[in-house]
Amino acid sequence: MDSTSAAVATAVTFVWLGMVLGISFLEAPLKFRAPGVTVPLGLGIGRVVFRALNGVETVLALVVITAVVLGEPSTDVVVSTAVAVLLLAVQLFAVRPVLNRRSDRVLAGETLPRSRAHLCYVAAESLKVLALLALGISVLTN
Repeated sequence: MDSTSAAVATAVTFVWLGMVLGISFLEAPLKFRAPGVTVPLGLGIGRVVFRALNGVETVLALVVITAVVLGEPSTDVVVSTAVAVLLLAVQLFAVRPVLNRRSDRVLAGETLPRSRAHLCYVAAESLKVLALLALGISVLTN
């Protein structure tokens, strides 16, 4: 990749990775351990936080895509980019709507068992972390 595209792709990829790690793997699980945070309160906070995170992720993904397309990338950069963006799309359009419907029910007072969709979101998030790490490393080493 040319140096400008590589610099932009690297910086944005690692910012994206840091946000996902900070929110999904630190903030999200820890908020439920804070004193006085009930499941409905935690879900309400989580919905706001993840809506914001996913919005920022979408913008960052568009910037990465643009930098990669303009930078004459290697195959591993293209594949890593595609995997990260595809996983984000799966989260946004397949998993988040299911989680939102479930959290609506919990916020309305229903008691529900743990959601399989939540496990799917965590799995996609974990794979996205690996894809972003691979992307950042691929851009740096090419």
